[in-house]
Formats: sequence, structure tokens, C-alpha cells
Amino acid sequence: MSSTPLAAVPSVHRAAPVFRGRIGRDARSGHYAVAHRYRLHLSTACPDGLRLAVGHDVLGLGDRCPVTLLPAVPDRPGGGHAALRPLYEASAHHYTGPALAPVLSDDWSGRIVSTRAREILRDLDRFPHAGHASLYPCGQESVIEAVEGMCDDIEEAAQRAGQAGGDPDGRAAALDVLLDTLGRLENRLAGEEYLVDDRLTAADVELWVTLVQLDTVHRCHLDASAVHRIAGHRALWAWARRLAARPAFGRHLDLDGISRRHHGRCQGLEAAGAAVQILDWAAHAADAEDASRR
Repeated sequence: MSSTPLAAVPSVHRAAPVFRGRIGRDARSGHYAVAHRYRLHLSTACPDGLRLAVGHDVLGLGDRCPVTLLPAVPDRPGGGHAALRPLYEASAHHYTGPALAPVLSDDWSGRIVSTRAREILRDLDRFPHAGHASLYPCGQESVIEAVEGMCDDIEEAAQRAGQAGGDPDGRAAALDVLLDTLGRLENRLAGEEYLVDDRLTAADVELWVTLVQLDTVHRCHLDASAVHRIAGHRALWAWARRLAARPAFGRHLDLDGISRRHHGRCQGLEAAGAAVQILDWAAHAADAEDASRR
């Protein structure tokens, strides 16, 4: 394994979600990991939804935790989904906020367990895996959390680097942060198949979705020179390409949905980087579909 350290880095501060229930290993938690009790509601055009769809597939949960797919573009103000409104109203008295995805719901009670994607994935990992390895191997939690923090930094830096009308020095500094973070991950993956523990973990799911977002959304607001520098991390993008060809990853790519969701909510200006696609995601998704049929 490469010795390149993955030190924890400051992460993006996100608004506290409304629902943060957890699935425990026994009934004392209020929710316990039992098949056919819980349901995921998600859109794979949303990064958090894509992470959960991939993780759910990797874990082989199938109908033990069914998935309800939502439209790529939310149909209610504030990014909410009309289909989720009954769940929100059943779970919080006089709830007036948007009915956001993703959601993990409890079919027994008809209420929401959690809206926090990373905690949901950790809880899905507690279900019996039927031969599938854990996404959070024992002793590797701190390394996975470090990767999560680095992915947050990539997302934040890419947004700032592509901000229209912003301070040029600020955009340049953000691009430096982005390239530095990608460089550390590039060094980690040089000669390695996975990020952690020589096997597929939640860290790989997290980074792969971050790179999908970087290439399909954020590059549209960067100049061509910046995108070429990002694409220069060859080990990183070769790793992303290999995972995209796997059915558990590539078949969940809704490229049209990602584009429609982006254009439906983005206020920024398109830049020259929009023409510099790093990976042919559509081709790799097709390869994943072919592999799943064999």
C-alpha cells in the first residue's frame, strides 16, 4: 500500500439536516437492521443520491432495502419533491421546509429515519451483507473520514474556482487547493487499485462520485487550462474509469439527469472548460450495462 498520508482536512460546513435517526445493531436504538423494513428515496442525478445508489448496490441489498427513484429535477420549490411531502409531514408536526432527497424511511411507521447521506450509508453497512464485504472495514474509519473531508474540499474549491465574477486571486487560490487535493489522491492511487485497505470501501464510492461531479458539472464553469490541469492526474482518472465500468457504479449514472439538474439550479456562466470532457462517462456506463447482462 502506498504510504502517502491522508491527513484529515477542514471540510465544508453543511446545514444540519432535519432528520438524523440511526439504525443500530439492536432494538435499543429505536431502529435495528432488519430486512424489508427500510426504504431509500433518492435521485441518482444528485451526488448524495448517487453515492447511496452505488453503496446500496455494492452491498447487494436489493429488495431487502428497496429504492424508490425520484425525478432528476425536483418538482417543488426549494429543491423539494412532491412524492416525499407525505413522509415529511408524517415525521414533523407542521413541517414547512422543502421535502428534500435523499431520505431513508421506515415502512413500518411511515416516517423518516434520516436525511443525512453519509450516516445512511454507514447504517446500510450494518445490514447482513450476504457475502458482500463491509464498506467500512474495522480500523479504517479515520482514513475514510479523511477522504470524505478531501472530497468536501474538492467540491468547495471547484465551486469557488468556477465562480463567475468573483475575485481572480480568490479563484486562482481555490484552483490551487483543488489541484493540491487531487494531487494527494493521485499519489495515493499510484500503483494501487483502491484507496483504503487494498479493497473497495466507502472511500472509493465517495471519491468516485466527487469526480463524476467535477467532470460533469464543475468543469463547465472552469477555463480550458484549468480542466487540462485537472485531467493531468492520470492515475486518478484511470481509477475512476475502471470503477465506472463496474455495474454497481456505471449503471447508476444518469448523465442526462445530472445535466438537467445542473442547468435547472445553476446561476453561473459556462466557461471554455465545458468543451473539455475528461472521461467518456456514457461509454463507460454502457460498458457497465453490458457487464451486468453477462
